[in-house]
Amino acid sequence: MYDLTFTVDDKGAATPLTLEINRAVIAGWTGRDPVARDRHIAELEAIGIARPATTPIYYCCSARRLSFADTIEVCGEETSGEVEFVLIGWQGRIFVGCGSDHTDRKVESYSVTVSKQMCDKPIACELWELEDVIDHWDQMILRSWAVIGGQRVLYQEGTLAGMLPVKELIARGFGEAGLPDGCAMFGGTFAAKGGIRPASRFEFELADPVRKRMIRHGYDVITLPVRG
Repeated sequence: MYDLTFTVDDKGAATPLTLEINRAVIAGWTGRDPVARDRHIAELEAIGIARPATTPIYYCCSARRLSFADTIEVCGEETSGEVEFVLIGWQGRIFVGCGSDHTDRKVESYSVTVSKQMCDKPIACELWELEDVIDHWDQMILRSWAVIGGQRVLYQEGTLAGMLPVKELIARGFGEAGLPDGCAMFGGTFAAKGGIRPASRFEFELADPVRKRMIRHGYDVITLPVRG
């Protein structure tokens, strides 16, 4: 078990909630539009990453990779972040958060599964109840910014209408039983504007335009040298 204490928005009141996370899953190729999905597949193929065996696909990851940290350390210059919504099951409820599937692209070129273990997965410490946003789920927006060469640029942006419906995403991965208690699932991402590339800092958010609120987080990337 890996305990993380989040802040849950309970009717406008910030309430702490400690969750025991015992499983992490990174869902990939979750695009609702096959054209946009294939564009992201082509984007990765361009840097040597093979097409997935299925779409969507559910990769396992160590739960201890999840982190609220504002700095992560990575090996080498070939890693990058990806903004994703995060679903967490707990005592029959599902919470929604936001995180970055920070990934080692060099390792990803020969094993996506192994690449998911290589980097910490920064997440924001705030959660919403899924039932509070499900009626306007498709209107919510994922965004990320990257600091590249000293310049902060918009890196990704899209509404959740571009992803598989959340109930379908859960059902495909876990069947009728639904999202298990203690499982945190990253829900997929959008193509990067200008292509996938490393950054010295990565910032991300999940915006709810109906309730006029956001979940956001950012982190610096410290690159460790690779010496053989």
